[in-house]
Amino acid sequence: MQFFEAIKKAITSFLKSKEPYEVAVENFLKELQKALLKADVNVKLVIELTKRIRERALKSEPPAYISRRDWFLKIVYDELSELFGGDRKPQVFPLKTPYVMMLVGVQGSGKTTTVAKLAYFYKRYGYKPCMVCADTYRPAAYEQLLQLGKQIDVPVCGNPIEKDPVAIAKQCVEACIRQGATIVIVDTAGRHGYGQEESLLKEMKQIAEAIHPDEVVLVIDATMGQKAYDLALRFHQSTPIGSIIVTKLDGTAKGGGALSAVAATKAVIKFIGTGEKIPELEVFEPRRFVGRLLGLGDLPALIEKIKSLEQHKELEKRIRRALTSGKITLADIYVQLQSMRRLGPLSKILQLIPGLSLLPIDDKQLKLSEEKIKKWIAIMDSMTYDELKNPHIINRSRMVRIARGAGVTLEDVRELLKYYEMVNMLIKDIKRRRGILRKLGIDLTKFEETGS
Repeated sequence: MQFFEAIKKAITSFLKSKEPYEVAVENFLKELQKALLKADVNVKLVIELTKRIRERALKSEPPAYISRRDWFLKIVYDELSELFGGDRKPQVFPLKTPYVMMLVGVQGSGKTTTVAKLAYFYKRYGYKPCMVCADTYRPAAYEQLLQLGKQIDVPVCGNPIEKDPVAIAKQCVEACIRQGATIVIVDTAGRHGYGQEESLLKEMKQIAEAIHPDEVVLVIDATMGQKAYDLALRFHQSTPIGSIIVTKLDGTAKGGGALSAVAATKAVIKFIGTGEKIPELEVFEPRRFVGRLLGLGDLPALIEKIKSLEQHKELEKRIRRALTSGKITLADIYVQLQSMRRLGPLSKILQLIPGLSLLPIDDKQLKLSEEKIKKWIAIMDSMTYDELKNPHIINRSRMVRIARGAGVTLEDVRELLKYYEMVNMLIKDIKRRRGILRKLGIDLTKFEETGS
């Protein structure tokens, strides 16, 4: 069974399992180990990964409102993401132009097609790419790049008569830049077989010394599996400028092995090729890739929910403090608006706080549009600390300054202050219901004493 499908199956079995949590975790880890080993992932890496997942799954407590099984999925998601590179993000777009990229790789890795894919990718974002053929070893390499260039309407430079790849690269890069190219992508020769990387690296250095590329990119075939480790490591150690593109990652059984091998070198995986067609190239983001790998459409929602919990706890703390004092500040409103983006209207947020779910709260006036929330957050970003803490000091001249700083109208500022007054009245009303709150298990006297 292919790597990706095997992990999806293990996840599905875990979610449907009627076994006790601990048993379900062990069963999942066994299936995960099988899938990783079949994908040619390093044995030591597999053991370390599953050990970390087991320890976190059995010893850590999930946050409030999150089930243990959902928490387990988050743990698997985090650990697999780390296996494939974690939160490292590649520099996709050049920091300057013209920008020269030189692609290297063993023969058969899909390097020439990847040159065209890159050119097409950058062209879509408004760059003016030019492709250079410096491959003098492979027959018809120049003709292939010409055909690809016609398909995507990108110019190609090369010289099928010249046998010196260094001379071709130097002349063509200079010509492309003179003609206004903002990104020049150089295709170099590969080698027959995986044991001749030494001559590949030697030629790479010679070309690099001639054209001074801004980036050297190693193209690796996903079917290499664990062999990708040695190649990526040697490449990564041989050049101070480098990134990786993994091609043919469209269901190959060893794709996971290649990705984890490259990630283990700490080299940056910049793109992955997901098919043979020219548009089938995408920026590699480990977390996004793993989310798709796990095959759970609601996984991003789960991750977002977990992220929102800390913010929700902060808001809950602020609301409880407001209930104690009978007043609220604009700083509290700021946290509330941020929470609204994830948890919904204020009425819903109040319902999440233990003991407030039975209070009669009219939410018609508390519902806000995303556009209004963005405006109000910008307004509060334009306020001073004193204004956030003591909104009553905001007079007309302050309102004019705040509106100008936030890029909104005076009426927008007034509208926020009216909302603040309305929420303040709601808090005062809830505080007056002291007797009801005690019956619901909320001891305001205790909050006043602890200051929590």
